[in-house]
Amino acid sequence: MPLPPKLSPGHPCAVILGGDVGGTKTWLGLFRVDGSDTASPLVLERSEKFASASTGSLDELVATFLAGSQSRVDFACFGLPGPVRGTRAKLINLPWEVDATEIAARFGFRAAFLINDLVANARGIGELQTSDFEVLHNGAPHATGNMAVISPGTGLGEAGIFWDGQHHIPFACEGGHCDFAPLDDTQSALLAYLRADHDHVSVERVLSGSMGIPNIYRFLASTRYEQETPAVAAAIATKDPGATITRAAMDGSCPLCAQTMQLFVAILGAEAGNLALKTMATGGVYIGGGIAAKILPLLRTPTLRAAFCAKGRFRHFMEQIPLRVILDDRAALLGAARHALLAAGTPAKGE
Repeated sequence: MPLPPKLSPGHPCAVILGGDVGGTKTWLGLFRVDGSDTASPLVLERSEKFASASTGSLDELVATFLAGSQSRVDFACFGLPGPVRGTRAKLINLPWEVDATEIAARFGFRAAFLINDLVANARGIGELQTSDFEVLHNGAPHATGNMAVISPGTGLGEAGIFWDGQHHIPFACEGGHCDFAPLDDTQSALLAYLRADHDHVSVERVLSGSMGIPNIYRFLASTRYEQETPAVAAAIATKDPGATITRAAMDGSCPLCAQTMQLFVAILGAEAGNLALKTMATGGVYIGGGIAAKILPLLRTPTLRAAFCAKGRFRHFMEQIPLRVILDDRAALLGAARHALLAAGTPAKGE
């Protein structure tokens, strides 16, 4: 994705506050805008992570972050999990309502913007280097066209990136709340298991850290695919279940956790393929979020790619689509700042 062009001397933006808001953590960063002819005009000056549940609003986190700062913020942009309607958003995995106009007025910003967190993730791709991606599948040489991003984390985020022939334009969607579509008998049994407790089984219920990984683990344990490891079961009861299961799978201490993550990876591959078909993402699919980088060895196995390409008559079509993992967890933070930069007056022709 091309970077924004060199800034004009009269550009109205000097300091940007970017925010990557998630159900688990919120990452805020101050960016200085460098108008020189550098690789990117955005220079991260300072950043800090906060536990999202530690406060009752985004305003409080911004106030804490900016306390004592000598920099006057011109513009701000926050990537948020859930639908954004103009200047307002009601978050999905947090009990927050955010109003950009109110935030700008409270802190004296010239303007504040809200975007979906996956749009921020998509915009951040253009701020990253080649080394910030793990290539799982090369696809067709010089693949071009639409792209897409899928990010399992606390929830499941998805976004498309439209190619108009000259520019890539990210757009939000709520694909994580679409129906879970099983690939095989085991996944069909998982769907039936979850339907006992939920009227609607979205793909997020099987492809996220807060719900998906624990749900798969409980399903496999209940059907006795593998016996529970007592120490891991005790840790799950007192700590973050998704993180505990993932760690135990990766260090080899729990066969049931390993089976859980293998099933998770297969579902991720299938849903990434579904997203590619729905958005005609011939330019490639990017896997982001907090989980992917932690389970890279599992993503490199044939399981993910096989599920991604298993689209019947469209198998050959799928084999032409590049598949990459975003390794730099700053992508959404950078993308939020990039959006503010563009919205504040940078010509969009480089986007």
